[in-house]
Amino acid sequence: MDFHCHLDLYKQPREVYRQAILRNEFTWLVTTSPKAFAATSAALSRSERVLISPGLHPEIAGQRANEINLLLEQMTQCKGVGEVGLDGSTRYKASYAIQQSIFAAVVARSAELGGRILSIHSRAAASDVLRELARHPAFGVAVMHWFSGSISELRSAAAMGCWFSVGPAMFASANCRRLVAAMPKNRVVPESDGPFAHIDGEPLMPWCEDRTVELVSATWKVPKEEAASNLQENSRQLLQLLRD
Repeated sequence: MDFHCHLDLYKQPREVYRQAILRNEFTWLVTTSPKAFAATSAALSRSERVLISPGLHPEIAGQRANEINLLLEQMTQCKGVGEVGLDGSTRYKASYAIQQSIFAAVVARSAELGGRILSIHSRAAASDVLRELARHPAFGVAVMHWFSGSISELRSAAAMGCWFSVGPAMFASANCRRLVAAMPKNRVVPESDGPFAHIDGEPLMPWCEDRTVELVSATWKVPKEEAASNLQENSRQLLQLLRD
């Protein structure tokens, strides 16, 4: 399974989509903007094995802020929402206030709709993300994508019941390896973050779960079979939440 993939942004998206349906039990296709969600939903045939979800990526919040009302409307159609969140890195600081306004609206709307499963970007902004989630306890479930905050922020996220999606590219960072080691083992699921995430210069594909299992196994210091079983059970539980 793959719980965070920009499948529509590969060079040959229809072929990758076809292969993902064949290879994966489930792929969560997160989009970067409401208009991208509409276009992708229209271009790709429906499959129970792929969830296409509406989102508004914080990296493009400054350019796409006028699409927020469309996103809030699209959220009525989908239990999963993503990619959404905040990016406090230097490159995106100029749009941070806009990002916060958009994310606050998304979280509030999730609560209004009875809860949504959010795939959340939180680079250099984990504390602000968690603070916003805490303001709306009925928002649903947070899946922290490629979490890269501090250990204390990780503990706060875990205490709030957050899930974590991890992929092979994360393990290149010593900080991320420490974080994966400390994550609650019953709330970790695989992701690829392809085609943005790369290994050896090549984009990760939606069917890279085996590689994630190997890296999680080494990080958790457990046999591969145990890591695989753990991720599979977590994946089925999160998938059920997305389908309820």
